[in-house]
Amino acid sequence: MASDGGRKQFWKRSGAKVPGSIQHVYGAQHPPFDPLLHGTLIKPGSKPPTTPVKLKKVSTFQEFESNTSDAWDLGDDDDELLAIAAENLNTEVVMETAHKVIQNHSKLQEQHKFQEEHLQEEKQEEFAQLTSVACGDNRLVKSISEGHTLGSLDNASENSSMQRSQSLPQTSLPPLTSGMADYNTSVTPALTEREASRLDKFKQLLAGPNTDLDELRKLSWSGIPKRVRPIAWKLLSGYLPANVDRRESTLQRKRKEYFAFVEQYYDSRNDENHQDTYRQIHIDIPRMSPEVLRLQPKVTEIFERILFIWAIRHPASGYVQGINDLVTPFFVVFICEYIEEEEVENFDVSSLPEEVLQNIEADSYWCMSKLLDGIQDNYTFAQPGIQKKVKMLEELVSRIDEQVHRHLDQHEVKYLQFAFRWMNNLLMREVPLRCTIRLWDTYQSEPEGFSHFHLYVCAAFLVRWRKEILEEKDFQELLIFLQNLPTVHWGNEDISVLLAEAYRLKFAFADAPNHYKK
Repeated sequence: MASDGGRKQFWKRSGAKVPGSIQHVYGAQHPPFDPLLHGTLIKPGSKPPTTPVKLKKVSTFQEFESNTSDAWDLGDDDDELLAIAAENLNTEVVMETAHKVIQNHSKLQEQHKFQEEHLQEEKQEEFAQLTSVACGDNRLVKSISEGHTLGSLDNASENSSMQRSQSLPQTSLPPLTSGMADYNTSVTPALTEREASRLDKFKQLLAGPNTDLDELRKLSWSGIPKRVRPIAWKLLSGYLPANVDRRESTLQRKRKEYFAFVEQYYDSRNDENHQDTYRQIHIDIPRMSPEVLRLQPKVTEIFERILFIWAIRHPASGYVQGINDLVTPFFVVFICEYIEEEEVENFDVSSLPEEVLQNIEADSYWCMSKLLDGIQDNYTFAQPGIQKKVKMLEELVSRIDEQVHRHLDQHEVKYLQFAFRWMNNLLMREVPLRCTIRLWDTYQSEPEGFSHFHLYVCAAFLVRWRKEILEEKDFQELLIFLQNLPTVHWGNEDISVLLAEAYRLKFAFADAPNHYKK
């Protein structure tokens, strides 16, 4: 900055050594200036400095103003300073320092993680002490502090699913009710604004004296919140009446009726007429998913009873491999009515009271029966329902994506070789259990969801892998890929996209037979 006229410039250049001048700094962090090493930077006629320049005392403000005139000026000295700094850097020293920094950072992270785990354990102990005490009728009364304790635990562990699974003590019993759990007070992780809004809509709809099933289907098509899924599934499947006053009596009557069947038929499982059926059920149950749940003896016992009673009660089809998978979603969803675990698959089912397990078993039996009533031709002799659906899938894909259809045909891959299981197990072997449950939310909201709409879901599912299918140029590789599709990391978003595409296909082809058939 400068002023006009004869006024003295404020930022005046001065040749004197002043604090603003660029000089070499010496001390503990910088080695003495080496004239041999930096000879190229020394100007001719100048002597290498040996000691820092000591400035004389400034007596007046004008002298101070003059001495600091070049404090912010940029000159050639900057380039010299950068060159010196670059030459003074030692690669080994830099790498050693960086390594130490990384080690220190790792140690700090480990200490922080240890502190968090210790804090988590303390909170679990507090929660265990505050957990409700059991009443005489095997029900638990929730403590007031339960919601707050769980809320703090969820906030502390929201970054890790493993930590979420540890947010409840493993030894405490879950809150129970004699009938349906109070889904208004169940404790789950914090909901997003959209999820909370949807949950409120479900609660309002279910709170009325008569539930509007058409409205419930509309809401449920896009997914049902976990808190209200058990009651919603029972209503959508036709197991429970829409009238609230009749539900408790219906539950008691149907549960009593199921265990009358058990008492009447289950002892005959070792009879000559039925031992083949029971043996096949006993073989198939360990093949179910999820692995942790199926390996529990109590679960095996329950599933054997459900499947055997259904087979005896439906002699037209009897038991067929694949039916065993259809019990699992109902069983898992109805367990959630009585527990608050995030990972139901890892829950110890035997820790539940016997009365609760009987309720879950009976409810699962009746809801599975309602499902199978609509697709029983899938499991009668020669399974004509599946044969027909696979043929329809082939025709549908040939209209939707002729290139994929032609590619499969050229490599002699038959739809029956991969799509039979899709129809027989309703895609349960192709997607994770959490995705199956979300899929069934929509199936139960659709007319003929498990039969008719499932066809369009399978078509959308096949075309979803279009790129990968066209890249495979060998029969064996194609079949291996189609029987082991990479869906292990799928979630609700993937299923929602799949269902939206299936709905589009249904809208385009279901009522247009001339477009559907060749």
